[in-house]
This record gives sequence, structure tokens and C-alpha cells, in this order.
Amino acid sequence: QVQLVESGGGSVQAGGFLRLSCEASGFDYRGYCMGWFRQAPGKEREGVAALYGGGILKYYADSVKGRFTISQDNAKNALYLQMNSLKPEDTAVYYCAAGLSTRSYCSLRFIGDYNYWGQGTQVTVSS
Repeated sequence: QVQLVESGGGSVQAGGFLRLSCEASGFDYRGYCMGWFRQAPGKEREGVAALYGGGILKYYADSVKGRFTISQDNAKNALYLQMNSLKPEDTAVYYCAAGLSTRSYCSLRFIGDYNYWGQGTQVTVSS
């Protein structure tokens, strides 16, 4: 049974930091695109960051470049998102996702590329 379980969300003030974790089980994620997405109230879900091959390739949304870092610990079957310099506009529910991409890259735009999703973890940034 495939499971993605996120943790690490919370409430912080602007300028603060959080580290999200995602524990993956039930599938061999090697060869998968592993990504973080977020959805704010009233907005569509959007891609934040993704990686492939244990971190050989990494992709970031322009809005988080230089502030967020995605990484993977293969020994722990875990995916992480280090979020620094948080802004109120980063407030959202953050989801971990995995998918077998048919493209030559891991898309942050085509959510349908991702087959497996976690339940989400809330991140709230106050000004």
C-alpha cells in the first residue's frame, strides 16, 4: 500500500523557517519524481519543488527559489522541504507527491503527472 505521510507544518512569523518531512512507503520511489505542492484557500494547487534521482535533478518554482530547498534521504525513504525566509504568501496546505514522469523532467505545472499524494500539512506564516 502506497503511503506518503507529511509532517512538520506549523505557524511561524514572517522571516522564520520550517522543515517539512514526507515519509514514503509501499513503492520503490527510485525513478519517480518526488515533489512538494501547496494549496492556499481559494487558489489552485501549485508546484513548489521537485526532485529526481535522489536529488540529481531539482526543480523550484520561481516564488521559492533561494528560500526553499528540497532534498531526499534514501536510507530513510524520506523527502524534505527546508523553508527559510517564510512570507505570509507561503501560507497553504503543503502536499508531498510522487509520480512516474513521462517527460524528460519533473514538472511542477502538470499535477496529473503525480500519482500518489499525502494528506497535507498546514503551514501558516503571519506578518
